[in-house]
Amino acid sequence: MTEDQHQMAVIKWSQQESIRKKYPELKLLHHIPNERKCTPAQGMRLKRMGVKSGVPDLMLPVARGGYHGLYIEMKAENGRTSDNQNWWINELTLQGYLCRICYGWKDAVYEIERYLKT
Repeated sequence: MTEDQHQMAVIKWSQQESIRKKYPELKLLHHIPNERKCTPAQGMRLKRMGVKSGVPDLMLPVARGGYHGLYIEMKAENGRTSDNQNWWINELTLQGYLCRICYGWKDAVYEIERYLKT
């Protein structure tokens, strides 16, 4: 599976009725669209709008266990984080967010459930 497919699987899991009953907070789980597959002009427009390289893929703005929220950087099983992604993860952690790098959708589901149970 690609990274995108893993991320779509996380969202699909989070939208199941039985999962939403268990974790209603998942209605707030969202993707941060910071991909740059566009023309140079579109890229400049997005940059002026505040899109920044390296921001984690998923955000759950729900406070738990002393954290302000959960950020997830999705990776395929053999993926690696970039320097920009590592910078964002470090900075967000310093600001009181829990950040996780998840290798595949099952890893992300595990981290989300673990976070919501705290």
